[in-house]
Amino acid sequence: MKQEKTKHCSSFICFSLRRNVKKRTLREHLADSLLVGDGAMATYMYQQGVSIGQCVEELVLTNPRFVSQVHQAYYQAGARLIETNTYGANRDRLARYGLDSKIIRLNREAVKIARESVGDDAYVVGSIGSVRAGRVQEIDPETYRDIYEEQATALLHADVDGIILETFLDLSEALIAVQTIRSLTDRPLFAQLSTLEVGRTRDAFTLTEAFAKLAAAGADGVGINCRLGPVEILRSLENSVIPEQLIISAFPNAGRLGMDDGEMQYKSDPAYFAETAHLLVEQGVRLIGGCCGTTPAHIEQIAQALAGKKPVPRRNPEPKLIEVTVLEPKTERTQPNVLERVKQGRTVICELDPPRDLDIRHFLNGAHRLAKAGVDWVTLADNSLATARMSNLALGAILKKQLGVEPLLHITCRDRNLLGQQSHLMGLHALGIDQILVITGDPTRMGDLPGASSVYDVTSFELIRMVKQLNQGISFSGKRLKQKAHFVVGTAFNPHVAKIEAAVKRLRKKIEAGADFVMTQPIYDEQGILNLYEATKDLDIPIFVGIMPLTGYRNAMFLHNEVPGIKISKSVLERMEACPDREAGRREGVQIAKELLDVAMEKFAGIYLITPFSLWKMTEELAIYIREKDQQKVAVKA
Repeated sequence: MKQEKTKHCSSFICFSLRRNVKKRTLREHLADSLLVGDGAMATYMYQQGVSIGQCVEELVLTNPRFVSQVHQAYYQAGARLIETNTYGANRDRLARYGLDSKIIRLNREAVKIARESVGDDAYVVGSIGSVRAGRVQEIDPETYRDIYEEQATALLHADVDGIILETFLDLSEALIAVQTIRSLTDRPLFAQLSTLEVGRTRDAFTLTEAFAKLAAAGADGVGINCRLGPVEILRSLENSVIPEQLIISAFPNAGRLGMDDGEMQYKSDPAYFAETAHLLVEQGVRLIGGCCGTTPAHIEQIAQALAGKKPVPRRNPEPKLIEVTVLEPKTERTQPNVLERVKQGRTVICELDPPRDLDIRHFLNGAHRLAKAGVDWVTLADNSLATARMSNLALGAILKKQLGVEPLLHITCRDRNLLGQQSHLMGLHALGIDQILVITGDPTRMGDLPGASSVYDVTSFELIRMVKQLNQGISFSGKRLKQKAHFVVGTAFNPHVAKIEAAVKRLRKKIEAGADFVMTQPIYDEQGILNLYEATKDLDIPIFVGIMPLTGYRNAMFLHNEVPGIKISKSVLERMEACPDREAGRREGVQIAKELLDVAMEKFAGIYLITPFSLWKMTEELAIYIREKDQQKVAVKA
């Protein structure tokens, strides 16, 4: 008994000593070490059964055990920086749920739960989210200061190891938060921006400018979280200059949110996070975790990948000069519509996204060159990925009237109610633009104005039917019109599904609604093209096979792991991984696309080229290749 008692006391003494050993501060730890953060709170809680739309911050009062279990799951996965469940625990957000009188209590209890849920080797930081991100209307700066001071004070009094600002779309708001909180404490303060366009904030600052201003305002660390997956965050960091004294953080989403076999979900596999974690560390990132869609499984992969690794010094990129060719407009030209043209022979549609800026010179130059290379229609997306771009109607009119380039416009169900949708189509008719692609459109919460409404008055099936109603001279309301429209309507098709037969069944319904032709998602393997042919060969409308050249291995990883509806074969990934540099990657991407075109051109008259990142020279080369191959066949037959 005596020996057992001695042994017990010895263990207790060791445990007490271990708890009393002074842990390095968070700032000291990050000075020379990597740190794994936790993953998503809200989306992970939704997966565990919490109702979407519920105030997840309130759970620290109503179900503290559940919140504790979430913290424990991330800690056990390897996270050693745990964020409090307080992202939206501010006056503005809580008032929507009638909880604004519980701000102090919510934040205090959230810190307590986080502390008690994890080991002494973990750091607990107070999470503060953007107020502006969930609003359409701006509020005055003084109100922002009051909101941030109130929440930060509660978190600091509860003794957090630091504060982390998350999902700030606007630099102006982030600066208010940093300046306000820095005046309250000298504890570590991390400011994370959420970029919608890679490398630029919503209020038009480059990340280089934004990070410098945040450093001057007093931030200890800067980084990117939410909205983007690992590869897009990586690209943002690669193209930004970051002051060397700053700690860099990255909390990517698990890819983009989208439809996958009928369900809205995030795409990225946890193992993908292990691979990209190494790449982020090479950019000088010291704090890595996850945001929307990530789970303990993602964090475990990051922790295992970085075990025993040391930080890598940040190497800023050299500034680049961009040359822009100014193109003079040319005279108008006409050609048959899509259906007439594809009956005659090879028809090529090429997608070139409208710019996110006011400068259209690069876009016009690219469209002109693509038309010269043999593209029959330049197709323009309608605010793709719910990100604001220049009106495709305006650019389509310029292409048609000034450059003689035929436009084919995408029309989403997302942005316009039925009134605006009919008005938009009537305007297209007046401009002589009658080739369109009707699609559902990504939800606005994915884009650069997440507080905007997603309209969705009708589905893509219904909109196709209503467009065809205009062709009969009948308005959406049933009123007779003095003229009939003559729209030729395309529809989108995703062949990357578990059961392509079910997808084709859905496609048949779109054809019944009035779809005249089909444009597919990009395909990256020859068998996929053959499978598409077998599944659709009995359809009586033309299929335009999507081909988009890869720009490099990271681009391939991003598309395969993060973009819903796209899958890339293992052999293609291996070929792209073997490329030694960016230029080699682009060359290989074009070569793979040419090989796919060889197969597609044997089975389909319609080809749909998709330009990646506005790199129209890549699709220009493919368009030239298509025309040369067809000429060679004609020569052989002659």
